[in-house]
Amino acid sequence: MNQLKNKKDGYDVLVVGGGPAGMMAAGRAAEAGARVLLVEKNDSLGKKLLITGGGRCNVTNAEFDARKLVDKLGDKGKFLFSSFSQFGVPETFDFFHLKNMPTKVEAEKRAFPVSNKAQSVWDTLVTYLQKNNVEVLSDTPVTGLVKKGSEIVGVQIGNKKILRAKKYILATGGKSRPETGSTGEGFLWLKELGHKVIEPDVALVPIETKDGWVKQAQGVSFSNVRVSVFQNNAQQFSKTGKILFTHFGLSGPLILNMSKDIGELIKYGEVKLSLDLFSDLDHLALDAHIRTIFETNQNKKLKNVFGLLVPPKMVPVILSLTSLDQEQYVNKISKESRLALGRIFKQLFCQVHKLLGTEKAIVTSGGLALEEIDFKTMQSKLYPNLYCVGDVLNFDRPSGGYSLQICWTTGYIAGDHASKK
Repeated sequence: MNQLKNKKDGYDVLVVGGGPAGMMAAGRAAEAGARVLLVEKNDSLGKKLLITGGGRCNVTNAEFDARKLVDKLGDKGKFLFSSFSQFGVPETFDFFHLKNMPTKVEAEKRAFPVSNKAQSVWDTLVTYLQKNNVEVLSDTPVTGLVKKGSEIVGVQIGNKKILRAKKYILATGGKSRPETGSTGEGFLWLKELGHKVIEPDVALVPIETKDGWVKQAQGVSFSNVRVSVFQNNAQQFSKTGKILFTHFGLSGPLILNMSKDIGELIKYGEVKLSLDLFSDLDHLALDAHIRTIFETNQNKKLKNVFGLLVPPKMVPVILSLTSLDQEQYVNKISKESRLALGRIFKQLFCQVHKLLGTEKAIVTSGGLALEEIDFKTMQSKLYPNLYCVGDVLNFDRPSGGYSLQICWTTGYIAGDHASKK
């Protein structure tokens, strides 16, 4: 597979990077009739794809309203209006369904393969490449792009050999999970070409906390927690969603989506988080809920009733933060102790130590300045035969399938337009 064929007229399209955006771009260009070479530095394609979503692969977000989809991407989302009109969420579902990969939609419109395996997505893309005769050159690090005037004329690989094509697609990704190959070389090459690159930083990343009780709750998740962020005893912002307690602190979709803003605050001083485990109930309603459970189970010990309020693994954690004795009978608990318990449920404080680094980040922010790309074609405005796709672009991508959707959209459009004579 790694022996280059002797193509008399060379390649029409050369794609650098075999992640989701690069695979989509190469497959589409070949499907449209181009002779395509896909160069990947790893020994196999799609290494990061196989670990996304905990190995399940959140393939997209089932938001079919393009305007709402763009809004989810913040101010930078407006650049993708024309792109989504060509290949958006509906087309993504069609792409996978027509290739016999059924999907399912879960909470917050997150779409996954029915198999619950990222391998299904990988198999679909690899079959797409094979069916359309894309030539794959793996285990081949690229060391730079070769330019002449305002044109890219080649790709230099490790042994100083130059690979040539008529058009080039850069799909080298960001800097998250570097062990999968996302180490940021593409940003360096773009800078050398004169493109503006915003320095990458971690964007969707778990948080390490200083509090022992958080780590004791490892593995427990809550679906509707309100997390409020405090600095200098003043609330900065708050959001509601799903969180996961881990051996180092906090993760889950809500934490990942808040991590970039929390990271900015850390630069200026101590940051604390307040967790409201019952965000859909105010203090009075929560107390009524606790009182009902206690009255129904008044002759039982607290340790045997507490699991009706929180997941079992969370029982000793919460009790350790109170003065309550787990051996105490519920009918002996005072009103003051019950109200204090409610206050803890509504305001569990923990202190942020730091964000985890790029090795644990789902995606990084930063990348190629968006104003230097034509999003109708994904062409560079400085080099018309260079196309840039996926995580190499400076988008802020919330958790929930949006990052992969950008890969599918930009990859497909680049492949489609690069294939044209």
